[in-house]
Amino acid sequence: MLDWRVFSTTDMVNWQHHPTPMSLETFSWSDAQAWAGQVVARNDRFYYYVPIRNSATGGMSIGVGVSDTVVGPYEDAIGGPLLENNEIDPTVFIDDDGQAYLYWGNPNLWYVKLNEDMISYSGEITQVELTAEGFGERPDNADRPTMFEEGPWLTKRDDLYYMIYAANCCSEDIRYSTGPSATGPWTYQGVIMPSQGASFTNHPAVIDYRNASYFFYHNGALPGGSGYARSVAVESFEYNADGTIPELQMTEGPERIGTLDPYVVQEAETIAWEEGVETEDCSEGGLNVGSINNGDYIIVRGVAFGDGATNFTAQVASAGNGGNIELHLDSETGTLIGTCSVEGTGDWQTWETVSCPVSDATETHDLVFYFTGEGSDFLFNFNWWQFA
Repeated sequence: MLDWRVFSTTDMVNWQHHPTPMSLETFSWSDAQAWAGQVVARNDRFYYYVPIRNSATGGMSIGVGVSDTVVGPYEDAIGGPLLENNEIDPTVFIDDDGQAYLYWGNPNLWYVKLNEDMISYSGEITQVELTAEGFGERPDNADRPTMFEEGPWLTKRDDLYYMIYAANCCSEDIRYSTGPSATGPWTYQGVIMPSQGASFTNHPAVIDYRNASYFFYHNGALPGGSGYARSVAVESFEYNADGTIPELQMTEGPERIGTLDPYVVQEAETIAWEEGVETEDCSEGGLNVGSINNGDYIIVRGVAFGDGATNFTAQVASAGNGGNIELHLDSETGTLIGTCSVEGTGDWQTWETVSCPVSDATETHDLVFYFTGEGSDFLFNFNWWQFA
């Protein structure tokens, strides 16, 4: 990888794609391996901890980006590595007393206490003793006698600390250990997500959002996916009464926990599912949807039309002949509530608004933007939409 990506949601099914928040170009001292990181908020700033290669030494280092907003852009907070021991996958946790901890590692596990500035540390770098009692026994691999592999994620619930990690190379599953403090001692608990899917690797994250718990991971489940073409995925779950985490399977994701308001401007790159389209930088800021061909479509879920919409407006641009935005309810072949015609605007970034009447758009439905048109070139670009 050469950069990192950011998506946001308020309902766990519709996700807005934002501009790239940070890349290897952010770090003048690095030239490769933009790998798995984590963002942590503190003192009204956001800190992005990432493993990247130090071009001067050739070793893997932990760099830190900083931004005033979670979506970036981020700047190099230090001007060099926070630390370097040729291991990867940082996770940062701020305890209730304000002490921040940085864990990282593959094939070992390390931690250090961060200072309040979040870009320096105090005390010794500590290597965690990987025991069978703490991280599970792997008897078939003498080089790595415990199940710990990489991708640690440290979190806390009530008085119990959870060390969640990728295990069992090289068809990784996700396992976890628990402890009475942020530094252990750790007690092995078992598997959260068994090996499955098209990717040989997996990485975990666990967060609470809007009174529910979510387990993030990655796989190769989208078309063309593999261990090196991974897709971000998420499952909802409930802790067991004793605080343990149930075993989870890969599905198509959690239930929707909110609705989408069609009567405010919505970005076209807010998507639950798409076929054929891409996102790209937009001259008006942010991203727009492009590479639209005949038969491509976008689905957004849970659009709350209420008593009914009568008009649809979209911002579009086309250096070609344009096309149409067909508005369907619930599926690509569902009820057609309106069709907006898009003409050529002279350039792919010369934006105009188009409107059309709609009917039969009431209550809450999934909404499909189905794109039609003729010609060998792309049809048009799509920036935002709104109903009235």
